[in-house]
Order: sequence, then C-alpha cells, then structure tokens
Amino acid sequence: MLSPLTHDDPAAVATYRLIARLGSGGMGTVYLARTPGGRTVALKTVHARLATDPAFRARFRLETDAARIIGARHGAAVVDADPLAETPWLATEYVLGPPLDDAVALGGPLPEPTLRALGAALSGALAQLHSSDVVHRDLKPSNVLVTAYGPKIIDFGIARAAGDDHLTRTGAAAGTPAFMSPEQASGQEHPPAGDVFALAGVLVFAATGHGPFGTGSAADLLYRVRYAEPDLSGVPEALLPLLTACLSKDPAARPTTGTLVERLHDGHGEFADHLPPLVLTDIARRATDVWLHAPHRLPAPAGSAEPGAAETVAAAPVSRRRLFSLGGAALLGVAGAGGGVWAWLGSQDTPQATGATPTATGPTAVPAPTSADGSPKALWQGTSLDREEATTQLLAGDVVGFAETVAFRVLDPKDGRALWEDALDPRQVSSDGTNFYASAGSYEGPGELRVRTLDPRTGDDAARQIVLKGFDGTNSGTELLTVSGGVLYAASRLGKKEIDSDANERGWHLLAVDLRTGKEAWRQAYEWDGVRPWLSQVVGDRLILGKNSGDLEYFVVQARDLRDGRQLWERRIALKDSQSYKPGQLAIDERHVYIGGDRLRALRLTDGGTAWQYGSGSTYFGLPAVARDVVYVQEQRDSPGIVLLSADKGVLRWTERAAGRALTPEYLSVPVVGDKYVYAPVRGGLSAVDLELHSSAWVFPTDASRYVVDKERTRIIGAGKTSVTAIPIA
Repeated sequence: MLSPLTHDDPAAVATYRLIARLGSGGMGTVYLARTPGGRTVALKTVHARLATDPAFRARFRLETDAARIIGARHGAAVVDADPLAETPWLATEYVLGPPLDDAVALGGPLPEPTLRALGAALSGALAQLHSSDVVHRDLKPSNVLVTAYGPKIIDFGIARAAGDDHLTRTGAAAGTPAFMSPEQASGQEHPPAGDVFALAGVLVFAATGHGPFGTGSAADLLYRVRYAEPDLSGVPEALLPLLTACLSKDPAARPTTGTLVERLHDGHGEFADHLPPLVLTDIARRATDVWLHAPHRLPAPAGSAEPGAAETVAAAPVSRRRLFSLGGAALLGVAGAGGGVWAWLGSQDTPQATGATPTATGPTAVPAPTSADGSPKALWQGTSLDREEATTQLLAGDVVGFAETVAFRVLDPKDGRALWEDALDPRQVSSDGTNFYASAGSYEGPGELRVRTLDPRTGDDAARQIVLKGFDGTNSGTELLTVSGGVLYAASRLGKKEIDSDANERGWHLLAVDLRTGKEAWRQAYEWDGVRPWLSQVVGDRLILGKNSGDLEYFVVQARDLRDGRQLWERRIALKDSQSYKPGQLAIDERHVYIGGDRLRALRLTDGGTAWQYGSGSTYFGLPAVARDVVYVQEQRDSPGIVLLSADKGVLRWTERAAGRALTPEYLSVPVVGDKYVYAPVRGGLSAVDLELHSSAWVFPTDASRYVVDKERTRIIGAGKTSVTAIPIA
C-alpha cells in the first residue's frame, strides 16, 4: 500500500510533509503526508501538464466541492485544499480500511448481514450527495472504502451537478463500463437514479465476487448494460427483488435511496459488528502500517542527481507506547490515524478511472532457509489484486512488472520492493526486455493511438511519445502484442472509440510500429472473430501468433513475415481448453512451436506442418516449455506428471516417477526449467521435479499460476490472484 518517494518528489506540499506514495496515475499522484501537528492525511497533487488546463482545474474544484458535500461520515473528510495553486492539491483524512474489491478478494463474498449494513450506509451517503444536486457517476467497488465505522465513498473526479453536462467533454473519464447505468452507457444524462443502478452493481459484486454484467471489453460491457439482463446468481434470495428493481433499465422504476435505507437494514448495532474477521484484521493492519512505515526516498538514476535535491531520511521506529497512543487503538476498530486514500489515479484518457490504487502490501522477507519438506521459503512475498490473471509478468531491465486488475506495478525482483505503479490496462503494456511500452487513446474526438516508452525503474517517459492518427488506441480498440528489434506489434482497429459494439468489430488490423522513427511500418487487416491475438513471439524473421478461434473450438497458430506482416501459414488445432490457458509466451525454439492438447505437437516454423507428435490421443498434455533442446510438459495419465522429450524428433527421455504423495498438475500453467529441477505447477503450489531422480523433491505452497525467471536467473517470480512471491531457482 505504501511505496517509497521517488527522487523527484517534493519533500513537502504547503505545510504537509510527504511520507510515502500511495499511488500515481495519468492524472496525478497521491501521497501519505503529515501535518506539523502529526495528523496523517492523503494528499493528492495534479500533474503539471494538466494544471495548465483551465477546464481541468474547474473539474478539480468541483471534485473538492463534492468531497466536502458528502462529508466525513460518508466520505474522506477534506482537511485542506488549494485548487488555485501552481500545482493544485487536495488533502483528505487517510481512511483506515480496504477498498471493497480488496475486501472481497481477501475474504470472499460478503454475508447477507454485511451486505445489508453496507447497502444501507451507501444509500445514505448517496442520499446526502443527491440532496445537494450532485451525482457521483462512477460508483464502483474500488471507490468504496470499508472502515470499522462504515463505508466511505471516494473519487469524485467525474462527479457533477445533476443535469449539468458542461464539463462532460473535458473529462478524461466517463465512468466505468462494468458499473455504468444504461443511460450513462448510452451517452445520456446520468441522474441520481443512475447512482442507484451503480450501487446495485456494487452490492452484487460484494455478494458474489462478480459484477452484474460480467467482464470483457468496454464495448461488450456497455452493450450488456444497455440490453442484457443482469447475472444475479449467488445473490442472497432475500435481496433479489430489491436489487432487481435497482437494476431496472428504466430509471423511473428504480427505488429511491430512502427506500433502500428502509428495506436494507434496521440500523441496529455497530457497523464493525457486521464485518467479517478478515476484513477487521486488515483494517487493523493498515492502522499499524501507517505508523511503522519509515520514510524512504529512491535514489536518482545514475547521472541525474541535482544539487540540493530533497532527501528523506528514514524516521526512527515508533515506540510501542507511542504507536498505541497515536493509532494503536485502531487495532480495535478505532480510526485514530485518520486519512482518506483518494485513489483518483485514473489511467491516461481511459473511461475506467481507477478508484483505489492496488493495495498490495510490501514484501515480507522470510529468513528460514527451508520448510519441513525441503522446499525453500519465499525470498519475499506480498499481496496482489489480479482477478483476471490476463497477463504474465513482464521483465524489463532488472525489474519485473505485474499488470494487475487496477494498475501496473513494478517491483525489484531482489527484494520485492515496489518501485512505481501506473493505472495502465493489462493488455496495453508490453516489454522488449529493456523498456516497458504502454498504449492509450482518446475516448472522444478522432481516433489516435499513443505509444509511450517507460523507463523500467522509474516509469518515466524514456523517449518521445508516438502518436498514430486514425486508430482507436483505447483499451477496447488496441492490444499490444510484443516488442522486438525496435518494432512494436499490436492489434488495433481503424477509426475512433465507438459506443456501438457492432462498430467496434470492424476495421481490425495487425500493426507494426517502428519505435525509432515513430512511424507505422505496416498494417494487415484481419477479420474480427471476437478474440484478439493474445500470445505472440518474434523468432528470426517471423512473428508467431497464437489465439483461440472465435467459436473457442480451436487454437489458431499463424506465422507472419516481419517485413510486411503478410501471413505465411496458419494451423487450427482442435483444443477447447486453450481458452483457459494462463497467458504467457508460446513454447518456441529456432525450429518449432510446441502445442499441447490430446497430443504434443511440434509445428515447423517454416511452413506450419507437423514435424512430430507424441501421444495417442487417449491422454492430455498441458502447456509445454522448451529449453536446451528438450520439451517439458505435464501429461495426464495414470500417474500424472512431467514428461521430457527431445525437441528435434520428439523422442521420450523420461517421465516423472510418483513421489508418494498426491499431486494434481495444473495443466494450463507453463513449467519453469532450472538446472537441478523442472518446476511443475500443481494444485496449491509449485512442485520441484529433480532432473536426475525424476521425481518431486518438494512442493512450494503458493496460489501463483504464472511464473517468470528474473534476468540474473536466480529467482522464480510467481503471480496469482491474491499474491506475488519469489523463490530461489536451482
């Protein structure tokens, strides 16, 4: 949750001393700060490039006013603000509590008593906001913070007076598709009843772990919000009639906030009494972390230090007595430290203003060398929020990047320390091993695709931004595939961002962008089938792509000429399970691409023909890995486990021996190859199969499903839905 200050962060803003970063995005940076008297606050500053825009300053003033209207009971109390400063800033209380989506990820769907208390409190908060003729317009789980005293609504970056559309065109966000009202999704006015619709979506998510209209591209979500019936499976039966009414397509048919308060909860008992133990524990942890955090500033990149640069010296640890007197009472549910995380860190010009930043905790070092079965303890571990698991970790320079649900986080693989984060869509980030690359586009006006080159350790722009006119660069119109040899490869559609889902299915192209010249190298049209390319790799003079077919019955592999994008060959392999593959690189060497399924196949890179295949069709092969002329793959058989075959002809080398304990392979995750072990993903962990003894030596327990090896080949870095971790590789 707390990240170090960067070398160019100020030491203070006005009278507020900066302690740590809470997050940074396309619009600004949020800091943990303290007043001269010791009060902890969340302080938000606006990026300099936006501070010069009068319309943006007007939106910032409106956000401040909306935060004051909702007040301390239902929101993060405004402590101070200066929207007219050269760098506008806003200081609010620092709220001790996780965002609702983190709370659900931590302990699972909330029980009915918690849902009722949560819904009634949020209805009261909206009623107060609406009584002043203000609508929120972006209510979603990440914009609801759960405290011991009740939920608080945050992020009023796109709030506005009811009936006022004056600032609509100036905003970089128009809401979050998964929780928009039908009228908002149609580009119409979002009335107070629109907030009621969004509130119902938030409660469905809290009750089930999924939104009422599923997941997918923005275009798909907007279509379902407008025309489809909500998915209420998992919602407590007693709440179905009320939430169904709230999700009516007709705003006039939705209940009022007053009706919701009356029907959801009787008002008896403290809010904390209704919270699950895990959520209460997390609130207590946050209260402690605020006071135990020692301020730290990252050094300037080599050669860039400036005389007189601000220094932040680590503070002396707070004594236990001091901790208890200042904030330790929060361990019992008292929000003594104060503070409101204004996660207004929206991505650049995307409609999914991120709300709360990822609240992944700092890494936890584990000193013990091994556990009982001989498996190594984690070198470091931390939490994450990555429900979709849409991408595998990206390596650049000497760091590792995690594209998670609400942000792109970059960690130092040596100790797991967070270096920076940004609100980037997972499918709009790629790497060439040296830098990270991010794409974005405008949601209003003519289409354009913007490509940024990001320094791996700071996230700063490392080269001038590339702008290609005529492409929809938004997260529903562009997906970065890979970067190699100074060329970025992407799937992008011609045109501008469209609300109409049918329009978003036309004009798709594979695109190559020369990063040195900033010009388009080539484009090749392809027919949209509902599935964008999601695996890609450059080998020699070819771009190899793999994806599901539109009917999800086949895995499609194709090769394209790097010079002009011309398709050289395509193979379709019957493989329904490929739709569930964990994302990552294809298994490719200089001769073949290797595909699992009912058989293990080696396809020639020259023409796509089958060089060899292994298996009779009666078993199943998972995702393979290839290294040192050997293919490693998990086979489903009487005694399932790793199989090794020669990469040139598919000759069996050996199969894994039973280890005397039940291991269930995770066939849809890729093994990791070391010198002493091949690491096989299994249910609940990572099994180290000894390459000499041919059996599992130990299992490292983890929920990780995707693994990479750091640049120095000393660590395996794993990522799952809720955790990140590193273990030594042998």
